[in-house]
Amino acid sequence: MSDTAPASPNAAETAGAAGAAGDGLEFVYVSTGDPRARVLLDDLEREYDTRYWDLQTEPAAVEINHYPAERFLPPDGAFVVLLRAGAPIAGGAFMRLDAETAEFKRIWTHTDHRRTGLSRRVLVELEAEAARRGYARIFLTTGPRQPEAVGLYRSSGYRDVPWPDDGRDEGVEGYAFEKDLVPEPSAG
Repeated sequence: MSDTAPASPNAAETAGAAGAAGDGLEFVYVSTGDPRARVLLDDLEREYDTRYWDLQTEPAAVEINHYPAERFLPPDGAFVVLLRAGAPIAGGAFMRLDAETAEFKRIWTHTDHRRTGLSRRVLVELEAEAARRGYARIFLTTGPRQPEAVGLYRSSGYRDVPWPDDGRDEGVEGYAFEKDLVPEPSAG
C-alpha cells in the first residue's frame, strides 16, 4: 500500500478552506501508514492507554489497528490530517458502514494543540468529504471517558443513539451518535 492516499477530488479547494484565515492550516488525505498519520495515531494510543488503562483487555494499539488500513482509503473511506506549517496537529477518518452510512473514527487533536477548535474543523472536513462521496448519514462512537468528544458531537448536531449491539468494544459501552448529511450541491 502506498503511503499517500489519492487526494480527494476537492483537495485543493479543501486545503484553501482550511487556511483561509491565514493560519497556515492545510488538510491532506493520507493512508494510515503515512508518517503524518502515525504521529496522531501514536498520540491517540497513548491517550487511550492513559484514560482506559483499567478497562482495557488489550493494549490500545490493538484497538487502534483493529480495522484494516484499506477501510480508510478511497473510494469508501478517507483519512485526513490537518497540518500547520507541515506538522500534523489533528486528523480523523471514516470508513463505509453500509451503503448510505460512513462511520467516523480516530478524530483526534494532538495533545499539544487542544482547545483551539481543531477537532471541529476536522469534523466539518470529514462531513464534507463524506457528503462528496455520496454518504447520507454519519455514525460514530466515543468512549465513556471522553467528555470533550461527547460535547463536540452534541454541539455539532449529532443525535445520541443506542450503543450498537455488534460486539464492538465488548464490556466498555460509551456513546453512539448519528447525523444526517446535507447532500453536496451538484456542479454545473
